[in-house]
Amino acid sequence: MAVATVRRRRCFLLVLGTAIAIAASLFGAASGAALVGDSCKASSTSDGGGCGKGLRCTTCVPPPGTGPAACARTTPIDPKTHGTGLPFNRYSWLTTHNSFAVVGTKSPLGSAIISPPNQEDSVSEQLKNGVRGLMLDAYDFNDAVWFCHSFHGRCLPFTAYVPALSVLTEVRVFLEANPSEVVTVFLEDYAAPGSLSNAFNAAGLSKYWFPESLMPSPSKGGGGDWPLLKDMIADNHRLIVFTSRKGKQGTEGLAYEWDYVVETQYGSEGMSDGGCPKRSESRPMDSKAQSLVLLNFFTSNPSQSWACSNNSAPLISRLNACYQASGNRWPNYIAVDFYMRSNGGGAPLATDVANGRLQCGRDSITYCKPSSAPAPASASSPSPAPAASPSSPGPAPGPANSYYSTTG
Repeated sequence: MAVATVRRRRCFLLVLGTAIAIAASLFGAASGAALVGDSCKASSTSDGGGCGKGLRCTTCVPPPGTGPAACARTTPIDPKTHGTGLPFNRYSWLTTHNSFAVVGTKSPLGSAIISPPNQEDSVSEQLKNGVRGLMLDAYDFNDAVWFCHSFHGRCLPFTAYVPALSVLTEVRVFLEANPSEVVTVFLEDYAAPGSLSNAFNAAGLSKYWFPESLMPSPSKGGGGDWPLLKDMIADNHRLIVFTSRKGKQGTEGLAYEWDYVVETQYGSEGMSDGGCPKRSESRPMDSKAQSLVLLNFFTSNPSQSWACSNNSAPLISRLNACYQASGNRWPNYIAVDFYMRSNGGGAPLATDVANGRLQCGRDSITYCKPSSAPAPASASSPSPAPAASPSSPGPAPGPANSYYSTTG
C-alpha cells in the first residue's frame, strides 16, 4: 500500500474520531448519560437506554436486535445554530428515502404490505430528530393520492403504505409548531395533473410554499445562490417541493427537480464502482446550472444491517468521492435508509461534516462559529480550505488538506 494512501487513511480516521468525540460530548452531555458507542440497555425505552439527548440505544450486530447494544446518533447538529445568513444552498439536510415506508406499518386497507420498509419511525418523529428532506412516492390510488413503495408506476393494495394527506398533515403540524424550520419534499410522481396540488392544499401546506418562480433555474441563468435561509424563514417560504414529472410548474407550481438539483444514482447501482454516477434523469453531477446536490446512499434492497455497517465511515467517504464528481460541491441533501441505524455517528454525523464544509470550510459544523455575518462567496465556486485550528473562521467550502485530499 502506498505511503500516501496510508497517511490519508490515518488522517481520515483521526479527524473522523475527533468529530465523533465532539458529537458525543454534545449529544451525551447530560450527567450520567452514555455517549456514542457506549453500552446501553436496549430494553429500556423510558430513558432511551441511558443514552444522551439525540442518541438512541440500538444493536447493530446482524441481524438487528441481536448482540450488544450501544448508543448511536439519531440527530444531526442543527445547522441554524450557526446562523441563518447563508444562501439555502450553503446548508446540508438529513434526508430519508421512502420516508413513509415505516417498519411495522399496517395497511389502512387491511391487506398485508409486502413492499420492504425503509425507515423505523413516523415522519413526525423523523422531523423531530432533525430530518429535513423527505422522499415520497406519490400515486393516484383508491380515489386519492397515496404514498406507495411500488413498481411499474402503479400502486397496489399490497404496496400502499398510507394516504398522502396523512403524511402531509404531519408536515403541516411540524411547520406550524416550528416556525424557523424549512422542509424539502422530493416527489417520485406518478399522480395525475392536479392530484398532488389538491393534496397539499387539503393538508394546509399552501401557505408555506416556496414559489418556483424564486428558484434559480437554468431558464433564469441557473447555478446561482438560493435566497438566504433567514429570508426564506421570514417570508414563510418554508416548504420546498420538487417533482419528478416535468410540466407541472405552470399548473400546480411543482418544480421539476432536475432543473434545480443534481442527483446521484440511487440504489446498489449508484455504489457499485465506488464512484459517484448521476441518476439517469439528472444533469451531470458537475453541472453548475443546478445549485443543489442530492447524495443517495442506500442499497436497492433495504437492509437495516447494511445501514448499521455503512451509514458511518463509508458514507463519509462517499462525501469525498461525490465532492469531486459534483464540481467541488458538498451535498445539500444526504438521503439514506434507516437513518437511525449505524455503528457510531451515522448519517447525522455525515450531515454535520457536510455542513461544516459548506458553512465554514471545516471538517464538522462543530468547528464553525455562530455568526450572523453576511453570506460569504457562493458555494458554486469553492476554494480549498487550508489546515487551521477548529476555532478559526472558515473560508468558502473546499477540501480540508488533512481529511479530504486525494493527492496526499
